[in-house]
Amino acid sequence: MSRLPAQLPLGVGLRDDATFNNYYASQANASLMEYLSRQLKSDAEPFLYLWGAPGSGRSHLLQAACHAASDADKRALYLPLADLGHFPPLMLEDIERLDLVAIDDLEYVIGRKRWEEALFHAFNRLRDAGKALVIAANTSPRQLDVALPDLASRLTWGVTFHLHPLDDNERLAALKLRANVRGMQLPDDVGRYIMHRGPRELGDLCHALETLDQASLSAKRKLTIPFVKSALNW
Repeated sequence: MSRLPAQLPLGVGLRDDATFNNYYASQANASLMEYLSRQLKSDAEPFLYLWGAPGSGRSHLLQAACHAASDADKRALYLPLADLGHFPPLMLEDIERLDLVAIDDLEYVIGRKRWEEALFHAFNRLRDAGKALVIAANTSPRQLDVALPDLASRLTWGVTFHLHPLDDNERLAALKLRANVRGMQLPDDVGRYIMHRGPRELGDLCHALETLDQASLSAKRKLTIPFVKSALNW
């Protein structure tokens, strides 16, 4: 069977670097990684709900799950509702033909009747077809202000995970992992300097690593604090 791409409607695509291999799972989030990596197996829990603050890694994990599904010759769809929620929910039609559906930023459509009804029916069709669904939002399902009682009930099914924020040592470990995947050696003192001087969110720090990767390759320089200052204008 040829690999089926994890392709999105409306021109939205998966980030190439959003994979399980470059996601740092803290001890608190380790069980979540196990559930996600097993979700497409016949004996696994088909519905997972993830919630956490911005920058907690929700979008990375949902896209990573889609990449993993594609690698296994499964069909997957990633729907970031922060980008797509202003459209009618037509992209939810026939999604039970897919193997995995990953719905991100659920909070953006909660309270909108047409979207809530479409999500409720999509949930039922996926469940009846035995397909996998993972949903992410900024709060727990019981804290969402869902207008449709049946949808509110469905969102509490399956397994719910709270994505815990990383402490500073874990953030450093996550940065070092991202750097290592890129073939970069990130000394601890340089990593801490980047964390201290750079943006707070881990995703933005990883974008800084991309800039440093290109700059270090061009200059054929190792990562040092003086080089980081120069390359990032800090």
